[in-house]
Amino acid sequence: MAANVAVIAGAGAGLSASLARLLNREGFRVVLAARNVDKLAALVQETGAQAVETDVSDAASVARLFEAADKAGSLEIAVFNASGRTRGPIADLDPDAVRQALLVGAYGGFLVGQQAARRLVACGSGSILFTGATASLKGFSGSAGFAMPKFALRGLAQSMARELGPKNIHVAHFIIDGQIEPPGQAADPDRPDRRLSPDAIAETYLAVHRQHRSAWSFEVELRPWVEAF
Repeated sequence: MAANVAVIAGAGAGLSASLARLLNREGFRVVLAARNVDKLAALVQETGAQAVETDVSDAASVARLFEAADKAGSLEIAVFNASGRTRGPIADLDPDAVRQALLVGAYGGFLVGQQAARRLVACGSGSILFTGATASLKGFSGSAGFAMPKFALRGLAQSMARELGPKNIHVAHFIIDGQIEPPGQAADPDRPDRRLSPDAIAETYLAVHRQHRSAWSFEVELRPWVEAF
């Protein structure tokens, strides 16, 4: 019998890699989506995941991703971890760069969420998990090009949760309020755990997926113990 499938859109070396390792250990068939799948070669070898070249801002590309996932098994979890951003003074922002940030970070979330919802509603269960940021709640100076897609993604997640929750589909939004520990970078012994551990974040994602439906979380904020808020 084919294992249940977890799709991770916007896969890279940080949180997505931690999720892939954890979900693989937990028996999921992991499908990784990225523009450049060559960078995922080591992770694919380590986890046995399938990597699919995907542009999350393109509807046909996202459809092909989920068609590939269908061949691996029954979808159980979809994680949207892609992010579009551009920073700078509002008067100087490149309109094309802002448009691309919105296409990746917000429209991409819609496309991935839509494909996942179609499958999970048909199955009658499953989770769709969206990765947000501090910018999902606060539009900082010089960060309009990042806050816009993150605000939009949060609105998408809220709407989907209200629509799909009664259909037994768990939609959750995670606010990552702090810097994630970069892969391969040694921790500062004088400032322990000042960054978020990607492995710890991944454990929280899986715990939310496994919550009993009588006590589902919609929004989870994750921050290091030293982070002010």
